[in-house]
Amino acid sequence: MRRTCVFALALLAVIFGATANFSQGPQTETSRGVAGGGVSAPGWTGKIDAKEEAAGMTLNSAKFAKEGDAFHVITGPAVTYWNPANKAAGDYTVRATFKEPKFMNLNTHPHPYGIVIAGNDLGTDQESYLYCGAYGYGKFIVRGFGPAPFQMNGRGTPDAAVNKVAVGEPVTQEIAISVKGEKVECSINHKVVASYDKSALVTAGKLKSTDGVYGIRFAHNTEVFVTGLKIAKP
Repeated sequence: MRRTCVFALALLAVIFGATANFSQGPQTETSRGVAGGGVSAPGWTGKIDAKEEAAGMTLNSAKFAKEGDAFHVITGPAVTYWNPANKAAGDYTVRATFKEPKFMNLNTHPHPYGIVIAGNDLGTDQESYLYCGAYGYGKFIVRGFGPAPFQMNGRGTPDAAVNKVAVGEPVTQEIAISVKGEKVECSINHKVVASYDKSALVTAGKLKSTDGVYGIRFAHNTEVFVTGLKIAKP
């Protein structure tokens, strides 16, 4: 009986350890600088998160390059990229397709990437924006800066619309954020996964407006190809 109990406890430890790798609790993985980093796509710029700057990272610690019809992004520190000419106002939808060539190839746990909208005062300590991102294991997040970070769905929500693969496999997510009247919605792979009243977002400590610059965002230690970034009006 004792041997059986010990085996059962050991099995539970293995299962818990595997599950913990995909949890969204505190993580200890350190951002790693990217060789040959920097922003080389014409017209684009970016900003890494404040905690990454405090750790000694810079925008050159990540890589943002144009390769054919795609943006090739390798991080490094968590970073947001934008072209100041890309602005949206009123009702609109911003979308793009994100392909992770090998899920978790640069990290020890899943990291998200996605669309940014409502960018104001970007690159300053007063910046505000909203983003919706997907993980390659079936979850999505909606978060923002205003200028302090804020969360709209905690540490992530599972949804069957979000593509899910095994470690090392390619995974593609089509992500869009729409502003429609008094609603702001995030869609992943053509399904609305989150919807918020505009008043819950454009408020003290969050967004200044849903009008603003749009772009793309990536967590640390990820590699993603982005295609089809565009805005559509009703």
